[in-house]
Amino acid sequence: MSLEIQDSEVDIVIAALQPNLTTFFEAWRPFFSRFHIIVVKDPDMAEELQIPTGFDLKVYTKSDMGVLGATSIDFSGHSCRYFGYLVSRKKYVISIDDNCLPAKDNGGLTVDAVAQHMSNLKTPATPFFFNTLYDPFRKGADFVRGYPFSLREGVECMLSCGLWLHNADYDPMTHVVKRNQRNTTYVDAVMTVPLGAMMPVSGINVAFNREVLGPVMFPALRLRKEGRHRWDTLEDVWNGLCAKVVCDRLRYGVKTGLPYVMRSDAEAGKALESLKEWEGVKVMDVVLPFFESLKLSSTSVTVEDCVKELTSIVKEKLGPQNAIFAKAADAMEEWTKLWKSHGAQSA
Repeated sequence: MSLEIQDSEVDIVIAALQPNLTTFFEAWRPFFSRFHIIVVKDPDMAEELQIPTGFDLKVYTKSDMGVLGATSIDFSGHSCRYFGYLVSRKKYVISIDDNCLPAKDNGGLTVDAVAQHMSNLKTPATPFFFNTLYDPFRKGADFVRGYPFSLREGVECMLSCGLWLHNADYDPMTHVVKRNQRNTTYVDAVMTVPLGAMMPVSGINVAFNREVLGPVMFPALRLRKEGRHRWDTLEDVWNGLCAKVVCDRLRYGVKTGLPYVMRSDAEAGKALESLKEWEGVKVMDVVLPFFESLKLSSTSVTVEDCVKELTSIVKEKLGPQNAIFAKAADAMEEWTKLWKSHGAQSA
């Protein structure tokens, strides 16, 4: 059931939150140069972007976002990557943050994160029965004894969630306690996230089938004081939970693990003591039970159907509890309209 993915079917989306991208692009040149690249400049950044030549890329700025007209969706900060998802016309999207460089594996070889994401997406996922040897479709692996043969064909993988070394993706409280801790462990493994299991997807290093999942890859849940830092954003966590519920309903797969990138955040650990009342911690205690108990109806047979139903449930069940959920439902509804008018076209 393995798929063939052509280079021409892939867009690499970069959310530009810093003006000088020279080091970033030069480090990724061996892996990015054969693909089309979409760079989305944070609309709140005034400086001009510095990007080396030799890449097939298009830069989108605040003025380009104006073509959407009046919209409640905020594409500032890390959320600007979603504008790239919207304007892409390729079947697959790979998104890597601009503070991430290629990592090295346990043998000292530089990791081709693009190739690994493509491998994850083009080989089947196995969400319905856990394989204790992880991804059975990797070279040198297979299904373990007792794995039902009726499930060994797997299902199409729609979402590939990569990891990173160095700075961990912690909430502010954990950053305060572990401000000097760094992730140095490269785990050479890929696994399918089981059916029904929730996880906090991060846009730092991710790839997905845009043609299928595009309608559910949105920025929706934003905190009242949400800013530009990773620790005070929840839009990609919410997005990942929504995407996982939709994938479970439609029997698609989600993989996590490889590829790794090397992530650096110069501002990590600064002034975090002032965030002891960070709203996101409390929000997740409400969000997780909601998604764990959520069952989309059998009448939702497309991603668009699922998003419409999910939006309605969020508005009804979570909206009355907190205004940010009501706004999230509104943003999901708005994204559906934007996708139909600006995102649904193919290359």
